[in-house]
Amino acid sequence: MSEQWLNEGLYDSWGQRFRVRKELARVKSPFQDIVVFESDSHGRVLMLDGVVQITEADEFVYQEMLTHVPLFTHPDPRRVLIIGAGDGGVLRRVLEHKAVEKAVMVEIDGAVIELSKQHLPKIAGDAWNDARADVIVGDGIAYVAEAPDASFDVIIVDSTDPIGVGEVLFTDSFYEHCARILGPDGLIVNQCGVPFMQADELHETSLRRAKFFPQVSAYVAAVPTYVGGFMTLGIASKGADPTQQDVTTVKARAKQAGVLGNTQYWTPEIHVGSFNLPPYIAKHLPSGN
Repeated sequence: MSEQWLNEGLYDSWGQRFRVRKELARVKSPFQDIVVFESDSHGRVLMLDGVVQITEADEFVYQEMLTHVPLFTHPDPRRVLIIGAGDGGVLRRVLEHKAVEKAVMVEIDGAVIELSKQHLPKIAGDAWNDARADVIVGDGIAYVAEAPDASFDVIIVDSTDPIGVGEVLFTDSFYEHCARILGPDGLIVNQCGVPFMQADELHETSLRRAKFFPQVSAYVAAVPTYVGGFMTLGIASKGADPTQQDVTTVKARAKQAGVLGNTQYWTPEIHVGSFNLPPYIAKHLPSGN
């Protein structure tokens, strides 16, 4: 880190940089390099292996879309499994749904959780202390492989890109076990990168999921610090087609859940509209549309 600026290292030929007010933590865990710093523009920022994971300024976009879309797509989500998401933001949004009875979160790197609790407390809020939350520091791959059949309704994977510690979360074996431990209407969501720069990530992940799920699609969210345009969130379902939803139904469910009107990015209209993909993104799905 220079005295004043920090450069993100996701791409070799293109990137972004942040003016640093103060470095809050720099830790080399057994899994990755972790940096938390105070920026001039985006509040506090969490970086893993030189790549921005979350910022206080725009975390709501990613967290809301990664959570509320699958939970309002599944007809009755009561048991939710979260893989990764060590900052606690996804856990917080899952627990905003009053009907959720159990949220199991499995994060491989305990240092991410502890540093997030210490330096990014606004992101998780009180989620860590919710009686419905079961936070496990452990291997998400092993957890999924050992979980009983049909033990969850929704799986949310909030991982790094498919390199390093996150790579094993994008394999055939992982998706096969996810399909097994999901109920009849079960669905899985995971980030599939920014297709303007990472089209292979969406394409390859979708092909893998299509081996085990009858419905495979994606939706988009515009997260400012995930540079390159829309980020895609891949969704695969054992039940109904996620792309065939209507605003009236989603709005009624959101009102009943207590979420309607309490978000900064997600709305029922955004929810339904986010499945309308630009052709440059849609062509990377198995159906090509």
